[in-house]
Order: sequence, then C-alpha cells, then structure tokens
Amino acid sequence: MAPVKPSVRQFSACFRSVRGDASFNGAPRRFLSSSVAAREELQTTTPSTPPPPPPAAATPVGPSKDEAVPKEIPEYMQKWGELDPNAVEQKRDERRLVRREGIQPIGSRRRRAIIARTSAAKAEQVPFEQLPYQCFQEARKVLLADREEKLKEIKTQMLRIENLKAQDPAVSGSEAQKETRLRSMQNHLNDLVILADINDPMVKKKFEDGMGDMNKPIYRYLAEQKWRKYKRLVLEQRIEQFNLVPDLLPALNPIVDIDLAFGRKNIPAGDFVDSAISENPPRLNVQTFERGQKLVTVVVVDADVPVPEKDSFTYRCHFIASNISIAPDQTSIPFTTLQQQSTKAEKAGNVEEQKVALSWSPPWAHKGAPYHRMAIFVLEQKDAQPLNISKIKSEKRDGFILRSFVDRMKLKPIGATLFRTKWDESMEGIMKRHGLEDEINVEFKRKRIDPLPYKKRTERMR
Repeated sequence: MAPVKPSVRQFSACFRSVRGDASFNGAPRRFLSSSVAAREELQTTTPSTPPPPPPAAATPVGPSKDEAVPKEIPEYMQKWGELDPNAVEQKRDERRLVRREGIQPIGSRRRRAIIARTSAAKAEQVPFEQLPYQCFQEARKVLLADREEKLKEIKTQMLRIENLKAQDPAVSGSEAQKETRLRSMQNHLNDLVILADINDPMVKKKFEDGMGDMNKPIYRYLAEQKWRKYKRLVLEQRIEQFNLVPDLLPALNPIVDIDLAFGRKNIPAGDFVDSAISENPPRLNVQTFERGQKLVTVVVVDADVPVPEKDSFTYRCHFIASNISIAPDQTSIPFTTLQQQSTKAEKAGNVEEQKVALSWSPPWAHKGAPYHRMAIFVLEQKDAQPLNISKIKSEKRDGFILRSFVDRMKLKPIGATLFRTKWDESMEGIMKRHGLEDEINVEFKRKRIDPLPYKKRTERMR
C-alpha cells in the first residue's frame, strides 16, 4: 500500500491548532487544559440584558464618529480606530484601550474573542444557557442531573444532623463522641455543597469574570484553590527566603491572602519600598476563605534593627492595631482610617472604639547598614474576643518580641507579608520630620579584616 502524503491543508490546520488560532470554519480550537472551553463562554449577556447589535461591516464611518473623537487625543491614537471593551482580544488593543479611553476590558479575553468573532460573522447571540450546540446541551443535562442528586444528598445529610443533635449523648457513647460525629457530618455536608456547584458553567463563568459572591461557599472554595496554586507558594518562598520563621515566629501557616499597597502602588512580598512612600501608612487587603467574621490584630515589626554595642540586631514595632473585623466580603484594612477613627474615639473618651494601640511609625535605616525586613503579620484573636487596647498601649516599640506578644495575647498567626527598606535620598528628611536628628549622621562601614599571617605576601614570596 502506497504511503499517504499529507496535503497542504492538513499542514495548515495543524499549524493553526498549535498557535491557538481559529480553524477554517471559524470555530475556536480547544486544548487540553483545566479552563472552560471557548464555546462555553460564547454568550456574555444574561436574558435580562439585550445583546449588543453587531457592527455593520459595510457601513462607512460617518462624520459624526469623527466629531465624537476628542480633540485632545493625539493623531496616532486616532489611527487605532474604535476599541470596544467587550470585544478587544489582543494584548496590544487592551493596552491601547486603557491608555486612550482609560477603560479596562470587560470579562475574560477568551470571552471577548468569541464576541468579536460572532459579531464579525453577524451571528445571532443567544443566552448562555440556551447555546445551540447539541453537545453542550447534552452535557448540561448530565450536570443538572448530578446537581439534583447532590441536592437530595444535602437534604438527607441535614436531616441526619438534626436527628443527631436531638439524640441523647448516651446513645452515641458520650458527649465527646457525639461532637466528633457532628463535626464529621458537617464537614461532609460542606463538601456536598461544594460538589453541587463545582461543575456549573455559570459559576465558573462568573468566577473567571470576577463577579463571584464570596459569601457563597463555592466562590470561596474556587478563590482559595486559585490562591494556593500560585500566590501562597510565592509567599511561602518569601517567608523562608527572608527567614521570618524562625527569626520572628516559630511557625506560620498562612490561610488568608494578604495584599499590601501604599496609596495606589501594590507591593509584592519582599520588594523594596522608597522611604518617601513608606512614610505614609499602608493599606492591607486581607481575603479570608472561611465563613463568618473574625477579629484580628495587625502588627508591623522591623526585624533588622542594628545594635552596634553588641554587634547584633534587635526588633522594633512600627504599628499595632487590634479588634479589626474581617470577613469574606470585608477585606480592606486601611491604616490611615484606623488611626483617624482611634484618635476621634480617644478624644471622645470612647475606649471600645479605639483600635490602634501604636500608631504608624515610618521605617528608617542608617546609611551603610543592610536592608531592613519590615514584616506585617495578621493574628487571629481567640474566640473572636476583643483585646484591651489600653493594655497593648504599654508595649515598648524598641526591643519588641513578637513571640512573647502572641503568647500573652493568645493570638494565632494566619497570614503575613513583608517589604524591605534601606537608606535612600529621602531618608534624611524623614528622620528630621520624626525627631531622629541624632541618627542621621550615624554611618555603618564594613570592618577591614586582616588576612592570616601565613596568607600575607612577603618579599620572599614575591
């Protein structure tokens, strides 16, 4: 049998599939990945929102559109043409849209690409749940049947839990065994709630578009899985790389996602921050993945304060705030707002509303000294009980030991991040403004270490 030679069309189709371009019939290719297929995100509008009409391809651009272009836009930006935030699919066009219009693209890039192609082909857009693809509809039937089965299991499990709660502890063996069974059954119920929605295409679509409700278990689960796959791994690397454990705490298991920002500038963990920026208090965004509210304490510690007399280092506390409430939908912790509210409460004599025990002290470093690690810890308060702020105010900034503070206040570390600071051109002015004139002229220099006698070069060795 003669060998079959592949045609040019087969080679072209192969190359197109490797690059991820559209095939010859206009349908997008799908690769083996964990993401949702491109066909599954064909529709972006809900039934309540009418789909946008496709642009007319043969209609020339009239003078009204030219008049709509602002005169302040440079000529080279006008040549970019019309950029629709619902249909841009190229990175270059996304950057141009943000630069010229100041508008962020809507949804995922995959969904915008499908919208652009269906609009160019003048195809009628239908609601997401009614996509006219037989394979997709058959798959949805299987998923809906599985969801109905999970809902029945959830009702059965809830009934079992209610019966066990009403049962006499002597029947279960003891009160401890009853609590153990209840805890195990509740964990199984939580798993069933996740499994009921984990395969829903609408849930995945909303989560990818950033429209998920963090009060629902499924979106908290998806957000936690996404965080653990990348951001938590990077954070653990930084914690180990900069020796926050065991220098400051004996152990740390991060269970919350912390984002640090000074003004509008987000600071990745371990980055250097100019002293002019860190002079103002930062803002934390703490995303928890567990249900309910928590009371936390935020502590900022400088782990590299030099002690020239002992040729060693000590610690300094730069900020302490307690009784801060966080929840899955309540994530922002602005230090500036906390300080302002605490100052007003202190003037009014309201001790219960005070949250800041030690106000923000700008990080500073001596000239010639190595960089300072500014560690920020989020500590969960036991049983969500408020702490006595007046007692915490007696803590000393210099020589602050975080281990002792955590043990005395019965706190649990649940997250951390850090940034670094060193001497720069703005450091001298910051020291003057905060009463550190005596530290400005202090400069650290490396000691010259003489070589051992047998390593010295003599005339004879020459």
